[in-house]
Amino acid sequence: MMHLENQIRDYVNQNLLFGDSRVQYDDETSFLESGMVDSMGVMELVGFTNSAFGIQVEPMDITPENFDSVSRLAAYIRRKRKVS
Repeated sequence: MMHLENQIRDYVNQNLLFGDSRVQYDDETSFLESGMVDSMGVMELVGFTNSAFGIQVEPMDITPENFDSVSRLAAYIRRKRKVS
């Protein structure tokens, strides 16, 4: 089973960075502050979270605290999995 952070990184690399290996980031890098992800990218991450992990993302959950880095998104997914 692939580690959650690896799944998120793979998605970001392929779908938001389009395989551009020149973009360097770690699990704590802010997607928004770094310019890696814009508002449309956040919505793509929401769709990815819905489909890949079976999590219904509520509109109130779409915040930087939940979607602004690999670590934050992984923590959000883990919290939601425990609830559902």
